[in-house]
Amino acid sequence: MPDQIREIAGTPVLVCDPAGPPLATEADALDLIGAAFAGAEVVAVPAGRLDPTFFSLGTRFAGEVMQKFVNYRLRLAVVGDISAHLAASSALRALVHESNRAGHVWFVADLDALDERLRARG
Repeated sequence: MPDQIREIAGTPVLVCDPAGPPLATEADALDLIGAAFAGAEVVAVPAGRLDPTFFSLGTRFAGEVMQKFVNYRLRLAVVGDISAHLAASSALRALVHESNRAGHVWFVADLDALDERLRARG
């Protein structure tokens, strides 16, 4: 399935294909942002498409990607199991906790959890 815009809880979401190209550079993030401009408000990226450096906060890659989405006023949802990364980094656990409390970047287990989040935000 290619990346496609779908409505989830009344919100247009660019749902990215798990088998799509990895998100490994800022340019890759900008490509997704560009694709979202076709009408999406949220970009749902499978955790498996994120380069491992995203989860290593010392690289600053996660912050750069997250900031790009904020700058373009798009929400980012990282979708999937990141428990192995969380177990290895207390800093990442803190980032995920704080991100999930705010409205711009969420880490969710699956699209059903994203649906619940979007419904709760109204």
